[in-house]
Amino acid sequence: MSQTPSDWESSKSIAKSMLRDRGYRRKILTFWLLFVLAWIAIGQWVINDWLAGNAIRFLVWWAASAIHASILIILALNDALSVIREEREKRKL
Repeated sequence: MSQTPSDWESSKSIAKSMLRDRGYRRKILTFWLLFVLAWIAIGQWVINDWLAGNAIRFLVWWAASAIHASILIILALNDALSVIREEREKRKL
């Protein structure tokens, strides 16, 4: 009796294969960088008065900005470490 992989296992394998492709990683990083820059710009210039009107809104918005920036940093570190690993593997061959 053959077992089919669960949706979770399939999703994990798809994510691993996507993150191992350097070009795709760079596309994700570019998209996320543009997203973070737009998010900060909107908070700084477009809705600044609205955010300044309520301390909770202000804190939630900028906490979300910090979370988005942290995700960007983690993705960039993952990319840097992956490039180092790929280059080391090339030298071994």
